[in-house]
Amino acid sequence: MTTGITGVDLAVVWCGVVVAIGGALGLLYRASRGARHLAERLGHLADDWQGTPARPGVPARPGVMTRLDAIEERLARVEHELHPNSGASLRDAVDRVDARTRRTLDE
Repeated sequence: MTTGITGVDLAVVWCGVVVAIGGALGLLYRASRGARHLAERLGHLADDWQGTPARPGVPARPGVMTRLDAIEERLARVEHELHPNSGASLRDAVDRVDARTRRTLDE
């Protein structure tokens, strides 16, 4: 009886090696897919933060700080309407309506 390696045994060993390498490559691909997805999302976050310049067919998009400045300006205009001033604010108009309503109810 011979204890040497036959062609079938060698084929089985090589098939096992190929399956093990394929499995390892599959696991690496699955692990790297999550990392690639995270890197892509971080890239989108950086683009949103910094803004993007205009390119053919796509308008420019301002960054976060520019958009926050615009919101701050709008809030200042709204706050201006909440305090009485020369009679042109929303608060002045509400006060006038309130005074007229009181006079009407008192009569």
